[in-house]
Amino acid sequence: MTDSATPGTGSASWYSRHGEKIWVSAIIFLLLAYMALTVHRAWLLLQDPQPVAIALGAALLVLPVIGAWALIREILFGSRMSKLAKILEAEGGLPVDNLPRTPGGRIVREAADAEFEMYKVEAEAAPEDWRSWFRLSCAYDAARDRKRARESMRKAIELSRG
Repeated sequence: MTDSATPGTGSASWYSRHGEKIWVSAIIFLLLAYMALTVHRAWLLLQDPQPVAIALGAALLVLPVIGAWALIREILFGSRMSKLAKILEAEGGLPVDNLPRTPGGRIVREAADAEFEMYKVEAEAAPEDWRSWFRLSCAYDAARDRKRARESMRKAIELSRG
């Protein structure tokens, strides 16, 4: 019997599989709409004979370029990270999410810090293995150090690409 055939589980399992993609798609749509509106407003300002309006219009054209660059960069980062996660999952190498949580759902910091040391030692022992860097990234994320989590994931992606 599939999840959708089991009463009460179809929508929850469907959302757990697709919910993140829906939110990412919505954010991309909103950013593209914002970029289109910005280009339109820039074009209107560039048509004005006033030098200040032309300068503002030219400056406004920079925003969609930066937005497009950031959007493409984040989409590539997410898809590469997802690809590595699928490989690790198939190999049985993903870290198990069994850390204790607060009543609000956050991982208990002390438990995350203790588990972090294990993954840090693993990455130091195998600095050329993208799998160890991926797991270290997960540990940084659990310890709420998002900056280092992203740095570690970038390292994992770089190592996986050769």
